[in-house]
Amino acid sequence: MTWDPEQLPDLRGRVYAVTGATGGIGYFAAEQLASAGAEVVLASRSPAKLQRASAAIREQVPGAITHHVQIDLTSLASVAAAATELTRLPRLDGLFLNGGAMPFSRTARTEDGLPLMLGTHTVANVALVARLMPFLTDQGGERLVRVVHASTSFVRQFRMSLTDVDRVPRTGIGAYVKAKTATEVFAFELDRRFRAAGLSLASIVTHPGVAVDARTPRRPGVRDETVRHQRNPYTPWAQGKDTAAWPGVRALTDPWAEGGEYYGPADGARGVPTRIAADVRTAAPAPGTAARVWTRLMDLGGVRIP
Repeated sequence: MTWDPEQLPDLRGRVYAVTGATGGIGYFAAEQLASAGAEVVLASRSPAKLQRASAAIREQVPGAITHHVQIDLTSLASVAAAATELTRLPRLDGLFLNGGAMPFSRTARTEDGLPLMLGTHTVANVALVARLMPFLTDQGGERLVRVVHASTSFVRQFRMSLTDVDRVPRTGIGAYVKAKTATEVFAFELDRRFRAAGLSLASIVTHPGVAVDARTPRRPGVRDETVRHQRNPYTPWAQGKDTAAWPGVRALTDPWAEGGEYYGPADGARGVPTRIAADVRTAAPAPGTAARVWTRLMDLGGVRIP
């Protein structure tokens, strides 16, 4: 269907949680959801930044209802505590797994000793979903509850082996792409298992295209002179982080979106979000790959999804 990201469906009465919501794509996804009437749960590590992000949303959307959940994706204990907080919500219509450490390091580790990229972009999100499963299952009934995963178009461009999920590539960007490759395999397998169990839950993958600070609208305390500005050589043909949030927001709110789908910008780097073909290497990997990756991620996260 034709999708207008400036005219979202009426989301009054719905509740969405967004990780990494105090800046960048996560912040603008939360703002856009609030602009359509949804209650938004901002999930991030810093209490001060959570306050600033809420204030910025209310400045753009007077009367917006926001909630805070503190979560540190480098700590599985923090992820567990955040999951407990989320289960206290009266309802949850969607979860946007957008957060993750952005220094592309191959040597840094999480508090639990995991490689930073794999630990924050993949394992922490797997652990969060696993701990929320009883709550999400209870939420799913007549309405479809969406779990939306943020990936990157680099997964299509660079082939990363998942034979050894724990092995860290030689470069920081390689570690990031491998983590997102594992994220996609998990996300598509999660949706297959949702369907097999007959649950009203959907797992959807998105990628934002190319987004840069220089093209991102100003928001006090979120995107202004007090926030470090990162230069990017792709600026001339990139988009702002506000429009980069569109694919995730569509996956969360499009009435016609279904589990197992993939959404990204129409031209690959920027533009209106559209459904695109999933990468067969992650959506339908070699026999046994998805189950092996699934089991290893569960082990790393110390969780199980029945």
